[in-house]
Order: sequence, then C-alpha cells, then structure tokens
Amino acid sequence: MFLSLDTSTLTLSLALVDGAGEDVRVLEHVVVGPPAKQSEVLPGIVGELLARHGVKLEGLEGLVVGLGPGSFTGLRIGLASLKALAYAKRLKLVGASSLAAVALEGPEGPPLFCLAVARKDDLYLGAYRRRGRTVEALEPETAMSPEEVAAKMAAEPQALALGPALTDYRAALEAAGVSPQRLLTGPVFPSAVELARLARFPETQPVEAVFALEPHYVRASEPERNPKFPPLPGPAPTARLKED
Repeated sequence: MFLSLDTSTLTLSLALVDGAGEDVRVLEHVVVGPPAKQSEVLPGIVGELLARHGVKLEGLEGLVVGLGPGSFTGLRIGLASLKALAYAKRLKLVGASSLAAVALEGPEGPPLFCLAVARKDDLYLGAYRRRGRTVEALEPETAMSPEEVAAKMAAEPQALALGPALTDYRAALEAAGVSPQRLLTGPVFPSAVELARLARFPETQPVEAVFALEPHYVRASEPERNPKFPPLPGPAPTARLKED
C-alpha cells in the first residue's frame, strides 16, 4: 500500500492506495478544502486515514507527493511532511507533477493545457496529452498571463484547457477569445489518486535522494523577486527552477 498527497492548491488531497503506477486500487481518498489550514490538519488526517484501514506507517511500501507547480506554502508543507515520514520510517518517497495529475482526468487524445493559479493574473500551464492512464509532456511547464494562454490556445486549435485555475479565470479566458467549449469543467484540484498512478518507484533509494527531492516551483517566489530585499546566502532562486 502507498500513501499519496497533493497540497499544491488550497485543497488537500490524500489517498491510501493499493499498488502504484497505472493499476492503482483506491482504498480511500480524503479531500479537505479551505478554510482548513493544511499545516494544521495534515498530521492528524494522515494518522486517521491509516487507522481506519488498520495500517501503520512502517507497513507502507512508499509515499507519493505532488511537486506542483502551485502554492509555494502548500508545496513546502506537503513535501516537508512526507520527507519527515519517509526518513523516520525508512520509506521510499517519489514525486510527480501536480499538473500531470490534472491531465490524467482530461479526455484522451487532444493536447491538454492544465492550468493552476500562480499569482494574480499569472497562471501555471502544463501541456500534456493523455494516453490511457499515462500522460506525455508536450513541453516544459511554465507560467503566463491569461491573455498569453488564450493566444497559445488560438495557435493550437485542438487544445482543451482544464484545471484549478478555471474556477477563477474562466471568464478572463473567454473574454480573451477562448471558446467556452474548450474550457472543461474539472478537475478543480490535483488528485492524490492520479498522482499515485503517475508514481514510479526505484528499486532502491538512498536517504540522500529523499532529501534532494524539490518542488517544481517554475518561477521565483514573491520575496525572492522583491528588489528591496537582498538575496540570502546560497544558490540563486533561478538555480531552483527546473526546466522539465
């Protein structure tokens, strides 16, 4: 059994599943939305989920975490929590793109532009194509304005848009010229169940690999972008931004 978690949006998605990869059997999927604070509910909700199924942490085969892109705070909470559990119980920990998990709930065939909110008038975009219970990345994940997303969709007339950002930005995309029929109605958060389907665990995993796992930030945080504050010692923010 595996525990899977996504905290890339304000909605926490937690799943206990049997198996990892394409053939996942869901034992229970728990969803906790706002106004609950993820940092406050996460420790208790994990224990409650495992207890309902008579499972102990050390009895798990591994952990799966959504790497974003998404909420900087949420990503840090989720990854730090699972890193601590993986280290304490010597469990394997792997990550997967939260936007790729969104794509797994989209239709098979056309390009899928999976959207999440980065900040005001700035959206994360992951372009994927679903093939059965797997997804193919069409290009690196990025961030752009709603107008840029609309222009990208105009250049790719078969593409469909979906994901958490459409809750707040559907009207803006329609105003920018995107047909309502190309804006799908769900999902509204990345599912921990779909993350588990994306997970691929190594045969062995040294503890160093667990702590080396980083969120997919895509862009620097607001404090890092603020010219009023000098950079802290260590690698520049751009050193943490992954290209794929």
